[in-house]
Amino acid sequence: MLMDRNNSALLIVDMQERLLPHIGDWQRILENALWLTRVAQRLGVPVMASEQYPKGIGHTHAELASLLPPEAIAEKTHFSCAAAQCLTVLAGNERRQAVICGVESHVCVLQTALELRWEGKEVFVVADAVGSRRTADRDLALARMRGHGVEIVSREMVAFEWLKRAGTDEFRDVSKDFLR
Repeated sequence: MLMDRNNSALLIVDMQERLLPHIGDWQRILENALWLTRVAQRLGVPVMASEQYPKGIGHTHAELASLLPPEAIAEKTHFSCAAAQCLTVLAGNERRQAVICGVESHVCVLQTALELRWEGKEVFVVADAVGSRRTADRDLALARMRGHGVEIVSREMVAFEWLKRAGTDEFRDVSKDFLR
């Protein structure tokens, strides 16, 4: 199954100021989440974000939050966005495909991905835009999600599948700005 921008929403899970510095290779994960957000916005794909207990962990990283309207960010205390039902109020939740990036891979990303999959959504987790404090936890989470039917993809897979074809003005613009 391919990602289709008309049926996809990008979900950014818990990319919060106080949590990110504890995640392995967090700067790269943040950069990839920013890149995905900008590509999604350029192509008209809705972007949603969650914040796990922001009173304790803080809010979405400022650079990422600056790209999103406040109504695109939902708070939660459940680890899973699906269990928290925080996505139901966000634009894009009605789409059948969820493309997920964020932290931590083995906790909130995993639980959200599995529950969205069980609810019948097509779920894609962007491997180069998810992380955990320990690499082993990230790797186990990706393997477990794959075993339950979650597609594990890269950020460029997302962009190219959303674009579908070369030779268009849109492809040239996105390629120039994002795919150099």
